[in-house]
Amino acid sequence: MWRFAVVLAASGALTLSACASGEGGGESSPESTQAASGAKVDEIANTLPEDIKSSGKLIVGVNIPYAPNEFKDPSGKIVGFDVDLMNAVAATLGLTPEYREADFAKIIPSIQGGTFNVGMSSFTDTKEREQSVDFVTYFSAGSLWAQRVGGGIDPENACGKKVAVQATTVQETDELPARSKKCTDAGQPAIEIVPFDGQDAATNAVVLGQVDAMSADSPVTLYAIKQSNGKLEKAGEVFDSAPYGWPVAKGSPLAQSLQQALQHLIDNGEYEKIAANWGLEDGTIDKPAINGAVS
Repeated sequence: MWRFAVVLAASGALTLSACASGEGGGESSPESTQAASGAKVDEIANTLPEDIKSSGKLIVGVNIPYAPNEFKDPSGKIVGFDVDLMNAVAATLGLTPEYREADFAKIIPSIQGGTFNVGMSSFTDTKEREQSVDFVTYFSAGSLWAQRVGGGIDPENACGKKVAVQATTVQETDELPARSKKCTDAGQPAIEIVPFDGQDAATNAVVLGQVDAMSADSPVTLYAIKQSNGKLEKAGEVFDSAPYGWPVAKGSPLAQSLQQALQHLIDNGEYEKIAANWGLEDGTIDKPAINGAVS
């Protein structure tokens, strides 16, 4: 089950458009593409900080679950798009990733304190967060609507429609009220916002025809479409996009190592393959950046 919220990180009031927490043990997942197949690239591995290179490990702080990016499969194994991608990056660097669970708000302070080398929890790279840590961008996420196939829903003209959301998300608190106000200000009927406790229930309401559409964080919407067996499709395109990034200690050369490893995976097609396995092709990027926040 997916849950999104506005998160205040311990290092300051840092808004995250969507971060997840909830029950993840029952999620189904595609067969992992994690790159045991990935080969170490010595030229890139040699850019690592010496302490990390000599340890042979990459200590990764993660908060789960947040399907499809990071969650546990029924056996308790941590899986997901982020996991497969980090595994491939670590393989390129000749490292073994070691995932350590933590509260979301504690990951950045733990990176600053040296407990974790890197964070992997669908962090939005923001200007404010960049004051505390550096980020390596790896994905573009925003909000995205889904509808039943052939539903003909236009998010820009949804007056009078029923739209499902997960309760307390930015889609419920900000996006849809603003869209609805535009409708009523123009003399059109309001959007009927239908909140559910869990994202799975919101998605199911669309599949069953109880609502006209749903709005959620783009990776979750894309994953829901992929898992719907052809019953759902996008309504419109991703909007309010911002980069996801891996936080590392401020000024650490690890940022450049991660950036080069990811660029290698983009260039050889492995990155796109991993994203496609999770139905997330729409959020892929061509060039990772260090501190690529847009706001």
